[in-house]
Amino acid sequence: MSAPTLPTVSTAPTAVLPTPVRPHAPTGVAAPRRRALRAHLGTLAGTAVLAVLVWRLGTGAFLDGLRRIDGPTVLAALGIGLVTTVFSAWRWTLVARGLRIRLPLAAAVADYYRALFLNAALPGGVLGDVHRAVRHGRSAGDLGRGVRAVVLERVAGQLALMGVGAGVLLTMPSPVRAEARHLAPLVALALAGALAVVLALRMNRAPARRGRAVRTALGEARHGLLSRRNLPGIALSSAVVLAGHLTMFVLAARVAGSAASVAALTPLAVLALLAMGLPLNVGGWGPREGVTAWAFGAAGLGAGTGLGVAVVYGVLSLVASLPGVAVLVGRRYAARYTRSPSEPSEPSESSYVDGVPAVSAVSSAKYSPKESARLSSSSFPFSAEPSEGRPMTPESV
Repeated sequence: MSAPTLPTVSTAPTAVLPTPVRPHAPTGVAAPRRRALRAHLGTLAGTAVLAVLVWRLGTGAFLDGLRRIDGPTVLAALGIGLVTTVFSAWRWTLVARGLRIRLPLAAAVADYYRALFLNAALPGGVLGDVHRAVRHGRSAGDLGRGVRAVVLERVAGQLALMGVGAGVLLTMPSPVRAEARHLAPLVALALAGALAVVLALRMNRAPARRGRAVRTALGEARHGLLSRRNLPGIALSSAVVLAGHLTMFVLAARVAGSAASVAALTPLAVLALLAMGLPLNVGGWGPREGVTAWAFGAAGLGAGTGLGVAVVYGVLSLVASLPGVAVLVGRRYAARYTRSPSEPSEPSESSYVDGVPAVSAVSSAKYSPKESARLSSSSFPFSAEPSEGRPMTPESV
């Protein structure tokens, strides 16, 4: 027998394959994730506040407040909402005029209603304002200026609330009057220090680019809010809007069964309105209910009653914004069924290329499936076309 043959081992050098390196995520991907996380933190915080209120006070206050809303209450909420919306839109037109942007009052009222409904229906409580800012800026041909007009309009409302609220909380009996009086000197010193810093930077002449940006922002704020032509109207509209919100709160308190006087309810309403400005809510719900329940409990009016008042106020605010649904539906219908005057009703013989309509041939050649998908995704959830300097018309809402 022959000996078994052993396998031969090659002594030639073998090629060493490089170790595959796991590709790291691009740095630009982490930033959108962080922004999305911050955007959802407000919704999570508002949901947590509501969950704690339900756990501590039960669902009876929520359901009892909803059962008390009747037809006359709904009509009163719609009337108050009409007044506050018209004056808010007027304030917006004044600010836009100060920034040299054309905005008719009728279009501003419609767009403001739409923004109020989106604020109340979508998480975050500000998406409606973002939508009207972007669309109006694009339709006006200056996105930055359109956005700044909305920002200044909202700032005007917040300044009116803080000014009136400071006076109310410092003078009228409330659970926070003692704390407000202790904090008032500190706040005054902080504002004086901030003003001194601004003046010092202005005297030292900041760098050219930064100095131009600061001067542009201050100039727009001066022309949009503080000019002789705009200041009286902005002050009047802000006062009427704030009075409307306080009236709505008193109406909600009466519907919820509270017999407290208007003088006792006013500082509590101011606290609730200030809490609504916090970006930690779900369509406006969350901090308002928590602060109102605490304020009513601290004032001896019952935390459950305060929660019921906040619930009724939230529902009435949503009812007051319901005309925004008609604006959304009407503009979507108009955008879908309104045809361009230059579009032919029927294609002629010359409109065909190799038996295919020319319009279809051109559109199929111009847009690939990938490009069409990109365009459709970029228009979600809002799509619009500019028209006559007014905010654009949504097509996909």
